[in-house]
Amino acid sequence: MNPNPLRDPRDRRLPRIAGPCTVVMFGVTGDLARKKLIPAIYDLANRGLLPPGFGLVGFARRDWGDGTFASLLKKAAKAGARTEWSETVWKQLAAGIRFVPGQFDDDDAWEELAKTLTKLDERQGTGGNHAFYLSIPPGLFPTVVSKIDEHGLAKPGEGWRRVVIEKPFGHDLESAKELNHLIGNVFEAESVFRIDHYLGKETVQNILALRFANQMFEPVWNANYVDHVQITMAEDIGIGSRAGYYDAIGAARDVIQNHLLQLLALVAMEEPVAFDASSLRAEKQKVLRSVRLPDDLDKHTARAQYVEGWAGGQPVVGYRGEDGIDDGSLTETYAALRLDIHTRRWAGVPFYLRTGKRLGRRVTEVAVIFKKAPHLPFENIDVTELGHNALVMRIQPDEGVTMRFGAKVPGTTMEIRDVNMDFVYGGSFVESSPEAYERLILDVLLGDPPLFPQHREVELSWEILDPVMDHWARKRTIDTYEAGTWGPQSADEMLARDGRVWRRP
Repeated sequence: MNPNPLRDPRDRRLPRIAGPCTVVMFGVTGDLARKKLIPAIYDLANRGLLPPGFGLVGFARRDWGDGTFASLLKKAAKAGARTEWSETVWKQLAAGIRFVPGQFDDDDAWEELAKTLTKLDERQGTGGNHAFYLSIPPGLFPTVVSKIDEHGLAKPGEGWRRVVIEKPFGHDLESAKELNHLIGNVFEAESVFRIDHYLGKETVQNILALRFANQMFEPVWNANYVDHVQITMAEDIGIGSRAGYYDAIGAARDVIQNHLLQLLALVAMEEPVAFDASSLRAEKQKVLRSVRLPDDLDKHTARAQYVEGWAGGQPVVGYRGEDGIDDGSLTETYAALRLDIHTRRWAGVPFYLRTGKRLGRRVTEVAVIFKKAPHLPFENIDVTELGHNALVMRIQPDEGVTMRFGAKVPGTTMEIRDVNMDFVYGGSFVESSPEAYERLILDVLLGDPPLFPQHREVELSWEILDPVMDHWARKRTIDTYEAGTWGPQSADEMLARDGRVWRRP
């Protein structure tokens, strides 16, 4: 094919656009689809990143027709869209919207789905390119995947077939392996996209840009200069309407096994030879294989539940007072642990991970804390208020990077105090960051897998977390912390044993 003579190959402003295809969405009536996936698809279309030949098929138990389904999707898209509303764009999308009612084990419904896809291929010109998005509880994966296989929908004909799986990827190592085996029997490895929406955030990807596009950081990105690393994901909200899901999962399985361990891998990995899927995965897997748990899990892990307190100036109930939660629940809403990476670069540098509900504020950040200067030519009184230098990568909500270092306070005395130098995305770039699901859905349709964890990464993460969960399961008590605070005392004591303190985000 001859190149476009009007396009300069050096021009990076022209984005890649997905080819003709259809997305089949299971669980289309759920919160995730309504609040995230449908608005993301509309925003992609509004940005010109979806082709005119695009189809969206919903599969659910509701007795809706195409018209009712399309109007509900329109309402969801309008409510959650990041970009300006365009009726013209919506009409183009609506032309490819279809709905198939039925139970997930109803063979007649699956036959109807197959016919619907065939008709869409003809009408929309989607060419047999189908992505199956499983926005459903993990317990339904076996049924849906087996039916996709049974009705021949996974077999690529003229086009491609891909499957998208939302976390959690199992609830422990054994179930993760079973899930990987199930899906691997139906889809090729390169056709399986495991979505961890955190990896789609611009600020997470900026960790790679910050590390490998700048010469100044590499010389100090090691145990010679770094004292420790803190990775925090804090939420100021409770569990909301997710009681059934959350009480069976808990904070560690919900966040640490996927989001935080992926952030750890990006911070600690060696430079890949290229930013393609195989190179990135190889370096991340090396890190996860090198992770070691502390010998004493009682001293270097913490778990707790929030109790009554204050959030946003309002009194809130404790976890056991939430609707749908049993009075004797031992599910943790806060989890923290220390991990060590046994590589030449990171030996002796602890990585502290923590996550929790009903904490002081909503924030996700990675803080690289450097060692203190070993030989200060100052009096002790001069540096009383001087702490550790730090590089803080803010993932959300105030996306950016902060560098903390010491500077002299104006005056006649030599007083050194911590100051911050800030980079904020909103102030440096005109274009706002797209939603993570926009990037991830587009990557699925393009068949571009670098941001999606492979099955081996998932299993390695469970190998790290499973011993911690087994240790906690043997304990019939759980610590508590007041809603609106920054976690239990046991978490503070965990760092105090190492002579450190948690950073206040």
